[in-house]
This record gives sequence, C-alpha cells and structure tokens, in this order.
Amino acid sequence: QLQLVESGGGLVQPGGSLRLSCAASKFTLDYLAIAWFRQAPGKEREGISCLSSREGSTDYADSVKGRFTISRDNAKNTVYLQMNSLKPEDTAVYYCAAAPGVSRCGDYGIFNSWGQGTQVTVSS
Repeated sequence: QLQLVESGGGLVQPGGSLRLSCAASKFTLDYLAIAWFRQAPGKEREGISCLSSREGSTDYADSVKGRFTISRDNAKNTVYLQMNSLKPEDTAVYYCAAAPGVSRCGDYGIFNSWGQGTQVTVSS
C-alpha cells in the first residue's frame, strides 16, 4: 500500500488561492503518476488533475483547466496542486492518489492508493 498524506486545505474566499501538497512515505513519488481527485458533498469523487512521472506530462479536467497547476518537487518527494481563482463550486475534500507500477496518466479509475484527504472550502 502506497502511503500518501495531503495538506494545505482550508477556508478561502472566492477568487483566492491555495496550494495543496501530497507527500509520500516509504516510496519515491517521481517513479509514479500522481493524480488529484476531489469529492464534494453528495457527489462522486472526480479526477481533476494528473502528473505522469519521467516525461512530466499533465492532464486537467475542464472544470479546473487554466486555474489549477500540478507540479512535483522530487527533492521533497512531494506533488503540489496550485489552485487559483477558486470558486465556491471548488469546495470539496481533495485527495491525491497513486497506483503501484503506474507511471503515466490515462484512466483515473486505475488509481487505488489514497491519502486521507484535505478539506477545501471556498466561501465568502
């Protein structure tokens, strides 16, 4: 089981920014694709961004494209999700995820190792 820990959530006003972090323990993040998901109350968990290992290609859901940026700091063994121009509809619990042996983004359904999640609330 891959162990991931998210942090950086909180309460922010509409139009504000947050940076979420996903730290790994017991394995090296840069060999795996890392995805960010979110789950709003009463809704299914959705994949919103993914970062492939090695070549570093990225993927974004239409709902966050142009506002969110995924990146990796190999020295810190951490993947980030920079979230700008936040909207109330971005309110959700955010999770990062990985899957053993998976190094490229593609189907969000392949991710099976999750962190505990971090709450993001966008409200005035």
